Amino acid sequence: MNPARRRTTSTAVTATAVVLATTGGLLTALTTPASAAAAVNCTSPVYKRQFFANTAFSGTPKKTDCDSTISESWGAGAPASGLPSNNFAVRWSVTRDFGSGGPFALSASAQDGIRVYLDGTRRIDLWKNVSSTVSKTVNVTVPAGKHTLRVDYVNWTGNANVKFAYTPRTTAAVDKVKPLAPAGPSVSYDRATGKAKLAWSKNKEMDLAGYRVYRRPKDSTTWTRLAATTATSYTDATLPVTGAAYFYEIRAYDKAGNESAGTADQLVTTVDRTAPAVPTGLSAGSAQDGLTVEWKAVPGAVSYRVYRAAGADGTYTRVGSTGQVSYLDTSAAEYTPYYYRVTALDAAGNESARSAAVSGTREDLTPPSAVTGLTVTPTEYGFEVRWDANPTPDLEWYVVHRGDLMEYDEGQYVCYASGAGFHLTADTTSYTYTALPDGEESCFMVDAVDDASNSSYEWTGEIQVVSATELDMTPTVATPEGSPVRLTAESAGTGVALSWSSVTDAIGYNVYRWNPDTEAYDRLAATAETSYQDTGAAKGTSHFYWVTARYADGTESAPGADGAALAP
Repeated sequence: MNPARRRTTSTAVTATAVVLATTGGLLTALTTPASAAAAVNCTSPVYKRQFFANTAFSGTPKKTDCDSTISESWGAGAPASGLPSNNFAVRWSVTRDFGSGGPFALSASAQDGIRVYLDGTRRIDLWKNVSSTVSKTVNVTVPAGKHTLRVDYVNWTGNANVKFAYTPRTTAAVDKVKPLAPAGPSVSYDRATGKAKLAWSKNKEMDLAGYRVYRRPKDSTTWTRLAATTATSYTDATLPVTGAAYFYEIRAYDKAGNESAGTADQLVTTVDRTAPAVPTGLSAGSAQDGLTVEWKAVPGAVSYRVYRAAGADGTYTRVGSTGQVSYLDTSAAEYTPYYYRVTALDAAGNESARSAAVSGTREDLTPPSAVTGLTVTPTEYGFEVRWDANPTPDLEWYVVHRGDLMEYDEGQYVCYASGAGFHLTADTTSYTYTALPDGEESCFMVDAVDDASNSSYEWTGEIQVVSATELDMTPTVATPEGSPVRLTAESAGTGVALSWSSVTDAIGYNVYRWNPDTEAYDRLAATAETSYQDTGAAKGTSHFYWVTARYADGTESAPGADGAALAP
């Protein structure tokens, strides 16, 4: 310490005090009523700060104010007007809500003395007249709820400085305390926009990172997280307007990743503006009393409307409604073709779009004749399927089915074909079926359907079946396993389009095509891209490819493989 300098400073302060006392300033400062000092209220978490003209914190404070941060460096001067530059004391205190509490660090530094109390228990004690700043940090666990911090500081002689901070410890290894659930959740639903707005009160956690919003259907127990936000409100614009009910829940999460329990569930029931699916699978057939239109049931539909027109693109007029999946049009004239479309309606009155049109003629119960002359020729790109022109006058289309021969009895086989088949116009008598030829046996059938949707096969149960064995174009060099490259080859207008997944650490890729003449894969290109267009691939045959990843050490990965069949 420097007693000589301190005596000079003390003299100067004393002289100033005399002047202020003469003008009345010091007298006013030193005689402030205790009730005025006590009247100072500071809103938490701001500290209440009290200045004392002694080191015992005795008597009425000379000054009381509010301080948001304890960080002062008064040097050799007085901390406030009317106070001495030596032998003074300052007390800070605050009571605040710590939410769920948890691990905190109390950090203090001062010249001269500082003591820190938590709920009246001393946690830091650096109470000594020193010539340089001393510091200390202690870790404490603060329980949930409201607690009081008090910081006492004294300066006996010399420079005066003081700092204090309390901060949550937010590492996941230290902080295992979940935040409190957000309070005051509410939800409002705008039926005009179909949006739900949630709101909640600000969480009191000091280490709060934000809030997470969850939603689940009322009939489900699985929550889906919609968003994370630091705000205290969120608008959900993703609600389906289907009339379904949903629950919302908000959870707080802290900087250590701990997530609170959820708020009380908030229920929203949406408006129903979603129309049912469009009816599919329409068919029309003659019945004794008219034309029967049938379709597949639509989930959620309670009724259907049937529309009719004289032509496929004509004006459709509603002819009836039904709660069934069929409708008998008794007003249909005999031997007159009609076109029908059907819509589905739900309980809220939402109507679907109209289905694809289906045509029918009353009393047309004659199916087309069976397809004849069916031949199937294996090719380097799959099969060529041909048949004789069907003479049925009202033929609408052909349906080509490709299937697999399945043995249902010893030596007895059936052609099993799944799916809707390939629909071709009535003026077509051939179909190019593309597939990579690998020597497998396939079977083909061609059905004839008229404009009343009468199927030759469905009416008679008979159809010509032709089986054929594919050519085997498979490369004689087997593709090694374990390639990191996932290759896709597809027929494109200008050849074959190749694309593959990127490979970590690869500096590029090599593209190879199988050469059946040399029975080897020829390299086509080296590229840094993950796609390649083989414009030199000949049509009317199949092509097989390898793509390998190249690495910086000059090695290549095992190849990814795929192929594509190109029709002529």
